[in-house]
Amino acid sequence: MRIQPVVAAACRQRGAPNEITIENKTYATDSWTNTPPSILAAIPRRLHLQPNHPLSITRQLIESRFPTYETHNNLFPVVSVAQNFDSLGFPLDHVGRSKTDTYYINSSTVLRTHTSAHQADTFRADTSPGYLISADVYRRDAIDRSHYPVFHQMEGARTWDRNNLAQFSSLEDAIWADVHAIPKHSTDVIQVSDPNPTYDADRNPLQPGHSAAEIEAVAAHLKRSLEDMVVTIFTSARSATSASPDQQQEPLKVRWVEAYFPFTSPSWELEVFWQNDWLEVLGCGVVQHSILSSAGVPSKLGWAFGLGLERIAMLLYGIPDIRLFWSTDPRFLSQFNENEQIRRFTPFSKYPACIKDVSFWLPKETKEVDVKDPRSDSDVTPAGGLTSPSTPASSVSATTTSNAFHENDVMEIAREVCGDLIEDVRLVDEFTHPKTGKRSLCYRANYRSLERTLTNEETNELHERFTGLLVERLGVELR
Repeated sequence: MRIQPVVAAACRQRGAPNEITIENKTYATDSWTNTPPSILAAIPRRLHLQPNHPLSITRQLIESRFPTYETHNNLFPVVSVAQNFDSLGFPLDHVGRSKTDTYYINSSTVLRTHTSAHQADTFRADTSPGYLISADVYRRDAIDRSHYPVFHQMEGARTWDRNNLAQFSSLEDAIWADVHAIPKHSTDVIQVSDPNPTYDADRNPLQPGHSAAEIEAVAAHLKRSLEDMVVTIFTSARSATSASPDQQQEPLKVRWVEAYFPFTSPSWELEVFWQNDWLEVLGCGVVQHSILSSAGVPSKLGWAFGLGLERIAMLLYGIPDIRLFWSTDPRFLSQFNENEQIRRFTPFSKYPACIKDVSFWLPKETKEVDVKDPRSDSDVTPAGGLTSPSTPASSVSATTTSNAFHENDVMEIAREVCGDLIEDVRLVDEFTHPKTGKRSLCYRANYRSLERTLTNEETNELHERFTGLLVERLGVELR
């Protein structure tokens, strides 16, 4: 059985390029439209809601540590540019707004690139002091075993209202009362390193209008909540990997690291020492007051965090390739049960790879857009968006034009042709001709099915179609 997206009638391109219909909602297309049918076909899958799916089990495990928080797990993935970017303060020239990074339905509508596209609306609705959002998110990205154009994020937030202190004399007193209600684990269970002050005027500043006492209390609530969550996650992971689950375990080691996210301040990343290395698990911080104020709740103060569900599930189960989450093969799906203890994934086979290179000259007039996204390789998602996009790429055009080359365009063509039969595409060589100034790039494509052996005939045909579309769409000259 091949791994393929389920092509649902609910998501179809009809009369392209005039309109796109997604689950009975129709959108006009325009020059910004760049969402292919293969991505639209993934929308109905909603893996994080499928019973006994590892992403759904991971979601439920995290939700279990926030029992009083309101959950939002079925929010529609098509959002406005204002929701996805403007409400969070993305600069107009930020790389995330580019067609090279984001799937546009049209110039004013996108497939959400992060769960935080719903953050302002959730704050505005103000139906609960704490909430969790889990959702499928969409992003043009690299092809490798840890990246996929559709993945899943979870974010959470907790706020307090200065105008509703109940019996407490101050906001910090109200917050500290809630801190004391959170389970606190002994040093036999978790050892926490947190060497830096809660805030620093230069590195991790307080926001105007926030007092030091308030932020000390908010930070304590945030960190205690997330430490409790990671204890649950990594205890489950240890049980899955241990030959004797009941044996005494070493304390879990975690550390708080100062960070920068445009949507929180102060901000932190939480790292866990796992399998002899420090693993970045999540990003978090004190929500920027401008977001709360714009959402119509200026009297509120609070924190938010974000993480990637695939990242946690791969760690929990030892799943080696992100493509497996989309498999419908019973050999994969039958290994997971939400009513049983988490067990390590058992690979059902390792099929051989077929590696092929493609080298090409870029058109001489082509401007090569920086192929390194400042959000890098992390899945960590702070409040307000994916990883820390600390450097808005002002030099990068907001659109993809015929004379601009971006590596994500190569990846998108590879995915369109090969689907999940391609495991990895990476740049392995580059060369500038000393006389002509023409630039040459060489990409290595690793073809491998997770469910069967590919024939040479199949891979040759895939590679021929891949290289042909590179020439047709990007105007490159094969070497």
